Amino acid sequence: MCTVNELQALSQRFEVAHMLRNSQTYMDIAETTGASTATISRVNRSLNYGHDGYDMVIARLKENET
Repeated sequence: MCTVNELQALSQRFEVAHMLRNSQTYMDIAETTGASTATISRVNRSLNYGHDGYDMVIARLKENET
């Protein structure tokens, strides 16, 4: 369904979302993930004003870790 590049972009965005939820700074996130500040901003906007899609995925990933 997704290309390798699309899967990598999704993975990066979920990592960004997780780091934002852990109150990390944009600069720390950019350095760690390689995401642009524009991408980080878009993910942050989705976390604050979206429909909880990132939070649902993060919660499911945590469930699978245990």
